[in-house]
Order: sequence, then structure tokens, then C-alpha cells
Amino acid sequence: MIKPEDVYQIGKMGKTHGLKGEINFQFTDDVWDRIDSDYLICDVDGILTPFFIEEYRFRSDSTAIMKFEDIDSADAVQFLVNSEVYIEKKYQEELDEDEMPLNYFIGFKMLDGDNGKEIGTIIDIDDKTDNWLFIVENTDGKELLIPAHEEFIADINQEEKHMTMDLPLGLLELSNI
Repeated sequence: MIKPEDVYQIGKMGKTHGLKGEINFQFTDDVWDRIDSDYLICDVDGILTPFFIEEYRFRSDSTAIMKFEDIDSADAVQFLVNSEVYIEKKYQEELDEDEMPLNYFIGFKMLDGDNGKEIGTIIDIDDKTDNWLFIVENTDGKELLIPAHEEFIADINQEEKHMTMDLPLGLLELSNI
């Protein structure tokens, strides 16, 4: 069984395409094209289910037409419309740290590089503007907005799921929502 903590979201299925079981895949991360994985994981009624890729073709830098094995008609693929798409975190080991998408770090503990204290847990990524932000829930349950800028990331420990940040003085006090 695939567990939610073992995957991270990379996109969402759109509408069906044509009559042969193809579907539009709107992705936020093309990691599935850069790793050795034969399948994508879709959320089908709350169950994370693998679907093996038969073929795909890119339509743009954020959209692909996807065809899965054993799904051969528009009616057969209809149940995947609007389903969220995931990839297993284990495939991140094949990528360099600078290739990892930011949503991979959801669930990581964020530490202050000055004193080693825990700032909180990364619960989401705000990618609505050019300057992306980590949304961090601190130990008091409040949400903080921390710039997701590589200059501030001092260290990443994947085994312990820690990210150490060297933040400008006073930023933590300003980052409360």
C-alpha cells in the first residue's frame, strides 16, 4: 500500500484527450520524465494507486498527453479526470539536491542556522508569486512565511528530514501571517 508520507504531488489530471484513453496531465514538476519510474500515482477516491505509463508526449512545458496501460477508451480513463498525481519520494535519490522540487520538502523540520532551534515544520509551498515561500507551522501552531530562496538554505538532511536555514536577522518576527 502506498502511504501519503511516501509521495509528493507533482500535478493533476485534466480532461480526457481523444478516444483512445489518453488524458491531459498538468504537471508542476517534470521529475517523472527525468527518473527511472514506469508509473505515476493517482489519488482515486482517497486511495493512492499506481498507473503504468504506456506512452506520453509533451504539449507544453507544463502539460503532457498521458496514456496508461490497459486504459484504451475515453470512458475508461474518465475516472482519472481531476485526480491529483504523485511520485514516490524514493525517486528523489536519483536527483541532485538542486534539482529537487520545493514540494518535496513538505514535512521537513526547519531549523534556525544561528542556534539550531526548530523553527517549525514545512506544511506547504506558496508558489503564487515569483518569490516562492515555505509555509511553516511553528511550535506554537502559528504559520510563518519563509522565503524559499536557495541563498537562505544552509543544509538539507534528507535522512532526518531537516532543513537548516540561515535567515536574515528579524525575518522570523516579520514572517507571521
